[in-house]
Amino acid sequence: MNKATNRHDVVIVGAGAAGLNAALLLGRARRRVAVIDAGEPRNAPAAHMRGFLSRDGLPPAELLELGRAEIARYGVQLVRSRVERIDHGFTVRLADGQVLDARRILVATGLRDELPGIPGIRERWGRDVLQCPYCHGYEVRDLPLAVLGTHPGAVHQALLLRQWSDDVLFLRHTLDLAAEDRERLECHGVRVVEGTVARLAVEGDRLRGIELADGRAIPRAAAFLFPRMVPRDGLLTGLGCASEDGWIVTDRTGRTSVSGVWAAGNVVDPRAQVITAAGMGSAAAFAINGDLMEEDVRLSVERHRLQDALSTERHALEGEGR
Repeated sequence: MNKATNRHDVVIVGAGAAGLNAALLLGRARRRVAVIDAGEPRNAPAAHMRGFLSRDGLPPAELLELGRAEIARYGVQLVRSRVERIDHGFTVRLADGQVLDARRILVATGLRDELPGIPGIRERWGRDVLQCPYCHGYEVRDLPLAVLGTHPGAVHQALLLRQWSDDVLFLRHTLDLAAEDRERLECHGVRVVEGTVARLAVEGDRLRGIELADGRAIPRAAAFLFPRMVPRDGLLTGLGCASEDGWIVTDRTGRTSVSGVWAAGNVVDPRAQVITAAGMGSAAAFAINGDLMEEDVRLSVERHRLQDALSTERHALEGEGR
């Protein structure tokens, strides 16, 4: 393919809510946009998406399908591939050998959840082993719940879950629980259970309980845990974007420390739900289009001034030749 035909105003890496919403707005702004989709959405294990106005309960895959159809109407190019690297400039090199040139870059590659190595966790993840009370709490309301002490954030999870159920157990597992946190849990109606979690008890494709290393079996209908969230930010760090506490630093529009590079969604904010990520993509698109417009205007002025200078010089030469 001719390299000139692969010149884009914006290349968006990542085709989740943030990337697709940015592409939608930029496509409607008549920008030449390519979205690179590696096909690895974080919420793929979940059957339904919650908390998104007008889309509550929609399967995540269906949202992405609708989004891909919408951006296609505005001429946005969707490329099914993986970005190997982005060179300064910006040259985007894909795993299938394609090379795209871009004036601006938006990275919306999300994050990955690192789960504890407890047998059964990965198989039940997104089904009845859950993370976000706001995303799943209502669906397991009034059921016997457990929170696994695999991360300091689990304490907040357990306290929050009391809004959905009166029967919440905190399985301390390997977490070093501070006396103050233990007091807060127990005073708020969350019983702390000592012992290491050995495995999940699953029967009939449903979680039935949690088995501890000492042989105890605790009946539970759903379990919550706080995974270690790792941003997929290799492309951003490769470009030299500044980070703080393990996350790329951006302003409120998603602009990074590297000129021409934006980031949106879970790659920079682990707390962003789907609707939040879509909004971040929208904010980034507005900023990117404005930045491109300023460059377009500057180039127009430079061309105009050059044409004026050449015209003045030509007239001067013609005058000398008389």
